[in-house]
Amino acid sequence: MLKLELPGIEVKDLDIQVTAKSVVISGERKTHAESESNGITRSEFRYGRFQRTVPLPMRVVNDRTQAEYKDGILTLTLPKAEGEKQKTFKVELT
Repeated sequence: MLKLELPGIEVKDLDIQVTAKSVVISGERKTHAESESNGITRSEFRYGRFQRTVPLPMRVVNDRTQAEYKDGILTLTLPKAEGEKQKTFKVELT
């Protein structure tokens, strides 16, 4: 499972790509704030692209990845590849 904080980003502005060894998350942050006080209007715009590559400690089955984005938190469930589930094995001595 991988969790990332991405506050203020809409789902349509996110791109998630999963390979067997890494997750690449890219997107664009677009915010616009406007306030009015004493007849003066103040507007602020913030734009910016980002990209983050997260290397995975083991191989995953990328076509079975599930994603959920709620309240600025992206949660990815990445199932391990079958060969990776068995980390320890016994070696027989002859």
